[in-house]
Amino acid sequence: MNKRTDILKKVLVVMTFVIMFIHLVYNNFNFIKIPALKGYTSVPEKPVLNDSTWFSGEYQLKQETYLNSMFGFRSLYVRLNNQIGFSLFEKIHSHDVVLGKENYLFEERYINSYYGKDFMGLDSVEHILNQLSFISTELSRMGKQLIVIFAANKASYYPEFIPEQYHKTNDSTNYKFLSAGVKDRKLNAIDFDKWFVENKLRAKYPLYPKYGTHWSNYGAVLAADSIINHIQTLRNIDMPNLVYDKVDLKQPIYTDYDIADGMNLLLRLKSFEMAYPKISTEMDNNKTKPSVLVISDSFYWDMFYFGISKSFKNDHFWYYNKQVYPESSKKELLVKDLDLGKEINKHDVFIVMASSSNLNGFGWGFFDKMETFFKNKNVSKIYEIKQWIKGDNNWMKQIGQKAKVRNISVDSMLTTDALWLLEQSKTK
Repeated sequence: MNKRTDILKKVLVVMTFVIMFIHLVYNNFNFIKIPALKGYTSVPEKPVLNDSTWFSGEYQLKQETYLNSMFGFRSLYVRLNNQIGFSLFEKIHSHDVVLGKENYLFEERYINSYYGKDFMGLDSVEHILNQLSFISTELSRMGKQLIVIFAANKASYYPEFIPEQYHKTNDSTNYKFLSAGVKDRKLNAIDFDKWFVENKLRAKYPLYPKYGTHWSNYGAVLAADSIINHIQTLRNIDMPNLVYDKVDLKQPIYTDYDIADGMNLLLRLKSFEMAYPKISTEMDNNKTKPSVLVISDSFYWDMFYFGISKSFKNDHFWYYNKQVYPESSKKELLVKDLDLGKEINKHDVFIVMASSSNLNGFGWGFFDKMETFFKNKNVSKIYEIKQWIKGDNNWMKQIGQKAKVRNISVDSMLTTDALWLLEQSKTK
């Protein structure tokens, strides 16, 4: 027995040194490519060694933190730990992730919004609706449109898989009152939350994934197609439409697997197959491309990536009304650094979209800035000047020529001239 114990001790010692040696070699040569952890991870700054940091003890503390976070095979060990917790104890080491029935994954905030736990109150709802009505009217006077879009919500799409411990707080939700208010005021709107639920059993392919928080890639394509059709109707134009005649069926990827990706498991979760349309855009010079500005949460990313902008001209995406895309893809450009008046002038259509979990902050400050801008500008006067200019055929001909040179719509050029005349009148 003692002999076996000695052998076991020696084996353990050898194994320990082998593991330490492998770590040492890996930290210096990275001979194996290990996938990085996904989701939000805090990467500590590598400490700087000098007299000051050494004698103060700062270097030692920061180096310990750095090594604990950056040692070799850390991501592998994290995934292994997460996998054991999930497989054996149904424990999830990811913030805000809820394990639903039959292993459906949710983000908790979407469940909370579905059950009214984040309801902002009727006064706040009424304030937003008043702003939307005012902004829509002022844009309409300029020949432009505001479109309000309610993105889908996984909790309302799959309520049967929400865990029993979650219960309804009340019947008042931000989505319920905002969607009803938009409809009552006859504002331009698309309610995808309602449409997705109504078409859950009719759709050819899944509209929502099992392990993702956003609508499926296929669902996003249908939503994008609806948005294009809605704009065509509002502006009475014929736009380049999306074309998808081939669909690949496979295990979920990209945003269809984003919650599970953030869990950083060792093994991939099995799901029903998801649909991935091969998308292109109609190429026709006779089609009209409006200039579109989209203010949205993450539900617009799928559309942005597969190319809905090919149906637009001079389009922009203001992510949470903060970063400006596509510019921020190369170098960050912030909305606060833009001239709002110029942005209003150069866009024809303004889309504000959010999922129900973000309706308590709907617009993210965009409505406030638009309201302030229009109240400070004499929009009614601009409308009168535009009508006056339209009565002059020669002037309208010049406006058409300038619009072509600047590659903007005639209406945008007309508004530019009207604004210039208004400013000139103020200086006299």
